[in-house]
Amino acid sequence: MSLIFILTVLIVIGALAFDFINGFHDTANAIATSVSTKALKPRHAILLAAVMNFIGAMTFTGVAKSISKDIVDPFTLHNGSVVILAAILSAIIWNLVTWYFGIPSSSSHAIIGSIAGAAIAAEGFAALNYSGFLKILEALILSPILAFVVGYIVYSIFKVVFKNFNLTKTNRSFRYIQIGTAALQSYSHGTNDAQKSMGIITMALIANNILPHNAEVPLWVQVSCAIAMGLGTSIGGWKIIKTVGGKIMKIRPINGVAADLTGAAIIFGATYIHLPVSTTHVISSGILGVGSAHRIKGVKWDTAQRMIITWVITLPISALLASVLFFLLDLIF
Repeated sequence: MSLIFILTVLIVIGALAFDFINGFHDTANAIATSVSTKALKPRHAILLAAVMNFIGAMTFTGVAKSISKDIVDPFTLHNGSVVILAAILSAIIWNLVTWYFGIPSSSSHAIIGSIAGAAIAAEGFAALNYSGFLKILEALILSPILAFVVGYIVYSIFKVVFKNFNLTKTNRSFRYIQIGTAALQSYSHGTNDAQKSMGIITMALIANNILPHNAEVPLWVQVSCAIAMGLGTSIGGWKIIKTVGGKIMKIRPINGVAADLTGAAIIFGATYIHLPVSTTHVISSGILGVGSAHRIKGVKWDTAQRMIITWVITLPISALLASVLFFLLDLIF
């Protein structure tokens, strides 16, 4: 077997492992509010999320194309396979570290920072496709801000509309609605997050001349990534659920519906324009926006501060880790 073939197989396995980890790391955000309000039992919520993530992953491929070509051009990399493998391993390590400590960090930041870091280590800063990379960075930065604002507005409207309603009955009704919004948010998560692994595998296939430059995402890549994320989701991410579902604010069903609608709308919008966003950032920022509209003092800002610090450091740390891994792998291969 040739070295290129071995590296390609390792990249496919690594990308599917990343998707599997993403399933229990990031998907926990999508169902955290419905679990915390007891709209869904944990097992039912995870099953729902697994199915909706699979369906979402099979629906779109635009984000995968952005990942595979907008950060770096696979054809310009002298040893592209090693670059991509280093990026995957870096993102997996960071995801596992943050999951272990129950911090809802961004898998998107981790993989994008890792790809950039490994490419720079291999070819220097000229390896980056700056127009595409900056476009992705803008989406990553602006989407949580937009989610906070939209969450604030949506819940402010809810407060006006349901002001004279009986609080207990309203929350009981919204608990049923929340089942639908949790499904919608899980579906939106699948449309965006699963495509990152699809993009990585496609990038490797293009870099190794297995696929032509303008190739579409192969169906087997789409299906395997969707299955990996669905299986990962079925494992559950209890530590992340506890943080997002209870340590940002005390979430009631009406809060949860407002946050779920916000998250789904922002993620769908990003998927529609083929931009990868951090579903973690979007969902958490939507909850912060809802919490601020409900009662600013009710938001646990120390948890929010810890999350924001993690968001900021993820990109540079994953880039640095990927560059170190690239040098190590380059020695091996």
